[in-house]
Formats: sequence, C-alpha cells, structure tokens
Amino acid sequence: MSTYVIALFLGVAFGFSLNKAGLTKYHKIVNVFRFTDMAVLKFMMTALVVSMSGLYLLRGLGLVTFPAPPATYIAGNIIGGLIFGFGMALSGYCPGTCAAGSGEGKLDYLIPGLLGFFVGAAIYGLTYQQVFPLISNIANEGNVVIPDLWNLSPLLTVLFFAVMSFFLFYLIDRAGLQRKKEI
Repeated sequence: MSTYVIALFLGVAFGFSLNKAGLTKYHKIVNVFRFTDMAVLKFMMTALVVSMSGLYLLRGLGLVTFPAPPATYIAGNIIGGLIFGFGMALSGYCPGTCAAGSGEGKLDYLIPGLLGFFVGAAIYGLTYQQVFPLISNIANEGNVVIPDLWNLSPLLTVLFFAVMSFFLFYLIDRAGLQRKKEI
C-alpha cells in the first residue's frame, strides 16, 4: 500500500512541476517540433539524468533491486515511437501534459488525452495478435538494458548520458541549435 502512496505522491509532484514549468501549455509542446522552444526537451532530459543517477545510486547502495526489463523489440519500438510521435505532434500534447492539464480541469487536455489513450489501446489490442508474431523476431535483443548490451559500467553509462545531455543543452542555448521564433 505504501508503494502506491509513494507513486501517487511522486506523480502529483511531477505533474505539479510540469505545470509550474509551463510545460502543460499547448505552444510549449508544439514549439519543440518547430525547434523554436526546447524547454520540454531540457526538462525531460534533466528528469532522466536525475532519475538515472538516483536509481543507480540506490541500487549501488543495495536499497533497491531492478526488476528484469521486458524484452526489447527494436522494430516494435520504432513503429510505436513513430505512432506516438505522430499523435503527439498532431495533438500538441503528450501523455504527461494531458494528465497534468486534465488535473487542472482543462477539458481541451482531457479530450485529446483520452482519445489518444483509447484509440492507441484499441489499435494495440486489435492488431497485437497479427502484428506481434511478425515483428517479434526482428531485432529482438531480449531482456537487456544499454549497459548490459554494450558491456559497460552503469556508472559510466549514466555519466555519459549526463554529459551528452549537458552538451545538448549547451548547443541549444549557446550555439544556436534552436531556431529563432518568427514574429
């Protein structure tokens, strides 16, 4: 029961931080795809760096154990990622901002969010039996994570991802990677 309370608390805190950062606004999500506002990218990359660092630290201290990861199907991940990205670009919302905006009581977040969730679940449910056997053997890497796949230290992987993220932030802010907004 306490794990559910902790998960609920962390979810509410994450939604609150999304809201306070202004990332539940339609134009923030859409402008990522226009390459004019990279605030969402920087927020999510920072969340990933903090999460990875914290989880691997807790694992190293013996306070948590990682469950076995699900099998990695590269073809399925590419297809699913394309569908997800298309839906996100089309609606201007992602699942996290839909949940946060719905929590604010905004109907314009609730409708595309629920529509996306239900349509995605229906497509998955209706096509799983036919599609999964076709793609399950294409680039099936098994139950691995990147440090295991490349035989790297998890600490080195986290450090590399953090440095890569900060370099990307530098390119966005200082080197002009972000397009100028049109007036």
